[in-house]
Amino acid sequence: MSLSHRLVILVRIVTGGLALAFVILLFQPQLIAHGPTVVVREAPPAKSSSPGPVSYVYAVKQAARAVVNINTAKVVVTHPQTAPELPFYEPFGGPRPPESRKRVETSLGSGVIISKAGYILTNYHVIHGADAIRVFLKDGRSANARVVGVDPATDLAVLKIHLPRLSAITLGHASDIAVGDVVLAIGDPFGIGQTVTMGIVSATGRDELGLSPIENFIQTDAAINPGNSGGALINTNGDLIGIDSAIYTHSGGYQGIGFAIPVNLARHVFRQIVKYGHVIEGWIGVAGQTLTPALARTLKLPKSLRGVLVAAIYNDGPAAKAGVRAGDVLYAINGQPLRSANRALLKIADTKPGTPITLGVIRNGQRLTVHMVVATRPPLKAATSLTQGPPPTP
Repeated sequence: MSLSHRLVILVRIVTGGLALAFVILLFQPQLIAHGPTVVVREAPPAKSSSPGPVSYVYAVKQAARAVVNINTAKVVVTHPQTAPELPFYEPFGGPRPPESRKRVETSLGSGVIISKAGYILTNYHVIHGADAIRVFLKDGRSANARVVGVDPATDLAVLKIHLPRLSAITLGHASDIAVGDVVLAIGDPFGIGQTVTMGIVSATGRDELGLSPIENFIQTDAAINPGNSGGALINTNGDLIGIDSAIYTHSGGYQGIGFAIPVNLARHVFRQIVKYGHVIEGWIGVAGQTLTPALARTLKLPKSLRGVLVAAIYNDGPAAKAGVRAGDVLYAINGQPLRSANRALLKIADTKPGTPITLGVIRNGQRLTVHMVVATRPPLKAATSLTQGPPPTP
């Protein structure tokens, strides 16, 4: 092979190598770059079609017909005071006693048809004190409603209407609710007509908000406004996952934080009211507050201890009969640790009346075991005989 041929081959090899190096540098620079190799997780290339829904029309169609507007009316009687300078009343032409006056107060809310038989679930505060209740359906029909039963402890109530061809909502499952799920709120805010808003589940298990004695709320940023109370919180399948109940607000309007009663609690209350006319739940007769680290420090207890500080005892309740006292700390039920007063209340409420339980109690720094039998929770107004203790405050 001549020298010229060898030079041609060498030039071709060098040219090819330079071309290969340029391609590598352009598309795979990490193969040439110096320094350690860092592995990162990268998302796959975007597909032409999104895996999520582009519309929630199906979910709304499934649920909206079962969401109703509730209009309540209450007659309020006012009694003007008698003027002190009128010692008596003349029979003719003289001063007359001031007359009582009546006025009608109205309010608006929402509700959800749970059964085609005409049962509607709503908030207790929507219908509390009402003398008349009128339900308006999405299809334009309306009917008077009667109250089947109420449960102030969970802020729920069941109504009944008599109309044919009713659409009932499908109940979802609390176990399927997760933070980040897309949800839709359907109700009648401000009485302007049925409205749908969208958001996500912001949190679950919210309690100790002071909204009702038993709390286990779903928190959402779906817009909820006055008039939405009692309406439906649904998932993207159109299934009911909560009853819209309250908002956190400084202005009286929507500020991105709303609360709904989860469907499992609503289902339980609904079934109890339909069957018995009221809710039958476990009760031991204590009122307390969550033991915070500050309270634990005041009580000279380990700041890591969690439980419930007993603030008051119902005199005729199981706890009083078993020897529990105001100022005690409840730290366990049947060996299971307690984390908050509301969780303890929920655990006891879920216990069937007549069931024996064991409480872990701390009194004056000593651990005690107290045995009792769970009773039936009395109506809130009936359980008023309290022995209150002086719980320490930090």
